[in-house]
Amino acid sequence: MLGLMARGAVVRAGAVVLVLCAGACRERKEQPAAGARGARETDAALVRAMADSTQWVSYGRDQTNQRYSPLTQITTSNVAQLQPVWTYHTGIAKAFEASPVVVDGVMYVSTSLNHVVALDAATGRKRWEYAPTLGVTVHCCGPVNRGVAYYDGKVYMGQLDGKFVALDAKDGHVVWSKQLADNNRGYSLTSAPVAADGKVIIGVSGAEYGIRGFLVAFDANSGAEAWRFYTIPAPNEAPNGWWGTWATTDPFGTVVHKDRTAERRDSAKYPDAWRTGGGSVWQAPTIDRQLGLVIFTVGNASPDLDGSVRPGDNLYTNSLVAVTLADGKYRWHMQEIPHDLWDLDVTSPTVLVDVRDSATGQTVPAVAEAGKTGWVYVVDRRTGKPIRKSEPFVPMKNMFAPPTPEGTFMIPGANGGSEWSPPAYSPQTGYLYVLGLHQPMLYKVRSEPLQPPAFWLGGAFLGVTPQAGTFSAVDLNTGRIAWQNRYPVPMIGGALATAGGLVFVGTGDKRFIATDAKTGRELWNYNANAGVNAPPITYAINGRQYVAVAIGGNYQINTPRGDEVVAFALPAGGAPAPGTAPTTTGAGAPPPPGAGAPPPPGAGRA
Repeated sequence: MLGLMARGAVVRAGAVVLVLCAGACRERKEQPAAGARGARETDAALVRAMADSTQWVSYGRDQTNQRYSPLTQITTSNVAQLQPVWTYHTGIAKAFEASPVVVDGVMYVSTSLNHVVALDAATGRKRWEYAPTLGVTVHCCGPVNRGVAYYDGKVYMGQLDGKFVALDAKDGHVVWSKQLADNNRGYSLTSAPVAADGKVIIGVSGAEYGIRGFLVAFDANSGAEAWRFYTIPAPNEAPNGWWGTWATTDPFGTVVHKDRTAERRDSAKYPDAWRTGGGSVWQAPTIDRQLGLVIFTVGNASPDLDGSVRPGDNLYTNSLVAVTLADGKYRWHMQEIPHDLWDLDVTSPTVLVDVRDSATGQTVPAVAEAGKTGWVYVVDRRTGKPIRKSEPFVPMKNMFAPPTPEGTFMIPGANGGSEWSPPAYSPQTGYLYVLGLHQPMLYKVRSEPLQPPAFWLGGAFLGVTPQAGTFSAVDLNTGRIAWQNRYPVPMIGGALATAGGLVFVGTGDKRFIATDAKTGRELWNYNANAGVNAPPITYAINGRQYVAVAIGGNYQINTPRGDEVVAFALPAGGAPAPGTAPTTTGAGAPPPPGAGAPPPPGAGRA
């Protein structure tokens, strides 16, 4: 799978763009920066919108990333009646990982190749489409995008060619556009941005190409850069710099088999490794407004598997990191794996929760993250202090055994554990609902020079059969697995929890499923036309609750491709019967049902 990525990753301008836009893609003159009062008023409006249960305003519904909705029209007692009410075809069957946002009855959804479509969220009728002509793109894991942000009448998206664009929410024209870094060297943008405090925040991808990652905030109105935080600190930066503390265990005492003596010795040989140290930001951050913090995950070091050329802990790779919302200053970090050699980077988004502290018994503000390692990590979000690590939610074997030229067998493989998939959290149960992959892999290490824009892995990991998926309810107050469902295909996509006692999730073998949040019992499923590998959302319009999901498959585990956004609801007067939902079409022709190949053994990247 990675071989495919390496060979097909560089795309020249216009080579893969299906539809070019006319007036809608022309940049308009930047507007002057809003004053502090205007920013405060705009931010207050965003907070009110997130408190409105009928809307889905941000990537995780609100800035906690809980993906929990208070809506209760669809419940455990009536979900069996759920039916599709509209389908929209994007015309781009290249994999579909996006989580839409819904604001004032309009759905904004991004697609592969960085189109953005505005739809009537009640009918699926298209209002406008942004279809850019992309520049050179260098990306490891498919031409995907995970979502947009909405703020003050604008829709924001990061592009594969390293541009960050603000679109007018009324018609999709470009308000401003910024080139964040050199796209020819592997910098790209695939994660969903978030907006707060007059700023819009996004992180770069590209750690498979020897970048130096960063999280950046822009003035939401003008596009002026507000601050930039490098996920790879220089060796002399406080508190510990790139080298870290030369740790030999994770924060919970698990040994990670490092040769501290050799690393200290070799640090003089590789003093500039940090300049190409990696550190992608694969997913949307969380915002704690009370603490004034942006909390996010940082991915792998570069090169992924050959740690000999990057001695030390390689901070802040494989970490949860908190910076100040006001100016992007470092506050704390917790590194899940110092000096990662297995590509078990921290990709799934952070989730803000309140949990019981094991040491004091007190309820504390925390942040949870479902790791590629197969554990859920729970951390005090005020300080970064570890609270607990869950029971494994996937099988484990030969953990943290160093890769060798001949190959080292280990479970989990490089996709996890949990990949970029956002979990959902229900305050009703206290459970975090986590998608898992069981993909045994053989890790092989070799020396490779950095030759941008070539893939820089430092070896290879090969998928081994059999493979499977898990969907687990993890009790965040104890770390125990409350229930777990198993599936024949590794799980990538995302989850949704609702106050109706439900959890929704999709599978790579073309099913969309509703389960009882307390017991895990399957209550409803929909047979889709492609892999359901995107996070579902829910919203309400005119008193009717909808559940919507992108259905288009996944590049990493090669599930069947498609191009649909499908919305579901309970029967209502005039609602179409199952199987006869109205269909609207986007820029290209829809593929035949089930287009794409069945998932083979193999592996990918976030």
